[in-house]
Amino acid sequence: MNTSETKLYPGDSPEPLYVQIRSTLRQRILEGTYVPHQRLPSESELMAAFGVSRITIRQALRDLHNEGLIFSAQGKGSFVSKPKAVQNVQRLEGFGEAMAAQGHEAVARLLSIQERKPPKAAAAAFELQSGDSVVEVKRVRYLNRNPVSLDISYFPTDIGRRLFGCDLSGDIFPMLENLFAISLGAADIGIESTLADDETQHHLNLKAGEAVLRVERLTYSRAGRPIDFEYLSFRGDSFKYQFRVERK
Repeated sequence: MNTSETKLYPGDSPEPLYVQIRSTLRQRILEGTYVPHQRLPSESELMAAFGVSRITIRQALRDLHNEGLIFSAQGKGSFVSKPKAVQNVQRLEGFGEAMAAQGHEAVARLLSIQERKPPKAAAAAFELQSGDSVVEVKRVRYLNRNPVSLDISYFPTDIGRRLFGCDLSGDIFPMLENLFAISLGAADIGIESTLADDETQHHLNLKAGEAVLRVERLTYSRAGRPIDFEYLSFRGDSFKYQFRVERK
């Protein structure tokens, strides 16, 4: 950024100036104009570029810091953070839904979809009989165009077979609700740290011996039927679950 760039003035938008500046900087970070660990222009440079006061710049930077898009180093300035997914577990929502609400770009790349014999955990979750099968969906999830998780999802065949031919680049939860008319209820979630296997290393660009945060999630319909059993393997440096608990 330099002083030759277009400045923002009161009246250009009904939004406060700090919101306009925050949006501009956020867009440049998400688009890769500013890359992870790159130092942002100084407060004085930003003041000159946007034609605003220091307090306005600091408010915009504070908001970006709270969103996890930048971090500060004492005496050195503000730097672009490595993209990190932060998902609140107080509400059942898909990865894309959670990231979009934070201003991030989230997409999925389908690796495979197949009907197969269920692994033991999925068979137990769905209370399947011997010989029953499931539909497995395997995808890589991207946050701001960087791979952050390998998702392996299992569905009962009456639901999973309907996913063949569907666009699976986004969240499956809204598809279940809007296309299949299945109201979602709740989910059981387990979280553990484990070493990445070869497949996970390959798709998430990890080195041998690196750990991932593995989330096991069993989602139920509102009627109480288990409908989606998943293993979500996140890069340890790219994901954080956030929740609040109360002592009552």
